[in-house]
Amino acid sequence: MIIAMILFEGIVLSFVVLVACVVGIANGPVGLVSLYEKEVWDRCMENGLTTEAKIKKNAGRFKLFCFPLMLVVVLFSAYGINSAKTFWEGFVQMTIILLIEGLFDRLFIDWYWVGKTKAWNIEGTDDLKPYIYGKTLIGKWVFTLIGYPVIAAILAGIMSLILK
Repeated sequence: MIIAMILFEGIVLSFVVLVACVVGIANGPVGLVSLYEKEVWDRCMENGLTTEAKIKKNAGRFKLFCFPLMLVVVLFSAYGINSAKTFWEGFVQMTIILLIEGLFDRLFIDWYWVGKTKAWNIEGTDDLKPYIYGKTLIGKWVFTLIGYPVIAAILAGIMSLILK
């Protein structure tokens, strides 16, 4: 039963990120151009679609909304709903939940939605596709596969101190 719950919570967290992306591109995909390579940023600025200040402002808003909400969801899932009591229970649960979300983000959002549909196309940047490649793509995968378990360990460590 707990495994099914953890899988469901990973799907819920994936939905949180999906909603954040939908909100972020509500006025056009330039709203989240900060998630793309720097060359795409530069082209958007050259074409008068945005400014560096707007890119940084939108990136800050996205991070301010998405990351804290993700942390709350993952902590509430492991410790509130699933009643994790130890470091290892919390760490394993949060790592699985975060990895489900990370794989959803890398495969559905980045590879399929951004890479294969027109929803994220920015006029005048077709020659720069795929928008997520190189250092950005590697960074996202490293953050998903290494960063998420590290975050889970830090959160589980904090919670194990609080729950003593």
